[in-house]
Amino acid sequence: MTDKTPALAEPHDIWVAFSLLTRLPVPVDHTRAGERGAAAAWAYPLVGVALGALAGLLAAIALWLGAPTGMAAALALAMLAITTGGMHEDGLSDFADAMGGNTREQRLEIMKDSHIGAFGAIALTLALLARWSGIAPLSEWEMILDLAAVGAVSRAGMVVTMAELRNARKSGLSAATGRPTQGTLLMALGIALLATLLLTGFGGLYLFVIGLAGTLPILWLAERTLGGQTGDVLGAAQQCAEIAALAALIALT
Repeated sequence: MTDKTPALAEPHDIWVAFSLLTRLPVPVDHTRAGERGAAAAWAYPLVGVALGALAGLLAAIALWLGAPTGMAAALALAMLAITTGGMHEDGLSDFADAMGGNTREQRLEIMKDSHIGAFGAIALTLALLARWSGIAPLSEWEMILDLAAVGAVSRAGMVVTMAELRNARKSGLSAATGRPTQGTLLMALGIALLATLLLTGFGGLYLFVIGLAGTLPILWLAERTLGGQTGDVLGAAQQCAEIAALAALIALT
């Protein structure tokens, strides 16, 4: 497993990670960002913490103002979609549509199509329902702390997928980013675990393990059907990890 860039972490990697995973305006040096690539993946869980906390804060304010829990959960999902540009949801739907292809080449071609098919629509609908169901039971403070923890774990799942699967294409954002080294992966996992424990207590270990386990079906399917990962596969991995982590949260309550 190789990395095109040095594995040593840099403070600017945080902005690199935000620029790759969100639509938020950040002071990133785009030239440096291109050079760092996968070396900045250690910071992905930090992005997840920030996005989860922001979405949770909006939902908590809605609850404090008297909004129904279901509406607060919907606002949290809307904030996550806005801040990321819906890239993870788009990845999940594209990956699901690709499963309807008969060959590796056909599946990769389907994933490049901007249109959404039946499999993609079903997967996206079920994922939104599952996430909404996991967020709605949370209280005000749980909205903020738990969604921040879930954000960290689900973004760590992306790093696991990047590290464990080779690139299915020779072009595209994922291929250009590269593959993290084992050191980068371990750093990302360590940050995600620490954040989860600090935010949710010792039960966070269960959330961490179950959340990462949620990526395993995507890893297996991507390797079997595509021969590796793409940006869409990473999005699908994040969504499945988030759903699994939310399920773990509900099981702990």
